[in-house]
Amino acid sequence: MGDLGALRARLLELDRVVVAFSGGADSAFLAAVAHRTLGPERASALTAVSPSLAPEEEEECRSLATEWGLRWVPVLTDELADPAYAANDGQRCFHCKSALMDVAVPVAEAEGATVVLGVNVDDLGEHRPGQQAAAERGAVFPLVDAGFTKADVRAASHALGLRTWDKPAAACLASRLPYGTPVTLGALAEVAAAESALRRLGFRQLRVRHYGDLARLEIPVEELALAVERREEVVAAVSGAGYRYVTLDLEGFRSGNLNYHPGLEPLPPWSKDNRRFGQDIRP
Repeated sequence: MGDLGALRARLLELDRVVVAFSGGADSAFLAAVAHRTLGPERASALTAVSPSLAPEEEEECRSLATEWGLRWVPVLTDELADPAYAANDGQRCFHCKSALMDVAVPVAEAEGATVVLGVNVDDLGEHRPGQQAAAERGAVFPLVDAGFTKADVRAASHALGLRTWDKPAAACLASRLPYGTPVTLGALAEVAAAESALRRLGFRQLRVRHYGDLARLEIPVEELALAVERREEVVAAVSGAGYRYVTLDLEGFRSGNLNYHPGLEPLPPWSKDNRRFGQDIRP
């Protein structure tokens, strides 16, 4: 079980930190605790701003920084300029985190600080090559050191009065593209627009998986009936983002279900053999 005292002790041991701050529950919790433990003189939050960051998430970082008094620095990154990232193979997250560290390390070095990420214990069991990239560049994972799971982060956030305690899981927009599908500005923009439109309809937890002109929507199973009931609104919202076909995944929301599986090649979403991409209904 996560130990808040151990987390604070670890941050005090590090003395000065730059928190990689995406606005999600984990990084928000870490940024808030670092700020409260070390103060703004020794703790800052850095957000990598790029086309793979949803516009709402950048605004959320800005809003949280203002609310909590964080010393916040937004820095532009350009992952798409890296052909290895744009190719979108199983190591995409490695290249993405490398781009983050390229901008975070100089900031940390200027302050004599350590870059810290909101990686928790549960993340260690998933395919997260970005963790390797960050660790190789000297990043530290204080939540792991203090034994925090995802559930622990939410419980502790609630206890501390952080409004991010029940924030739906988020991930970079590129994670909506199956491995092997090139990451482009156009694809990221379509995903961002479609998800923003669906959130305006009231769907909080969702993913728009991108397959060219086909969108596969993942929402919680308990909201599937509502999505069907509001079918015309949902179709209009997603079609308005540029998609020709709109499908609803009957297995519901599954965070990270496009994560790379070694030895497996991506299959089309409607393939009868494809259990990783869910059960889509081909239009």
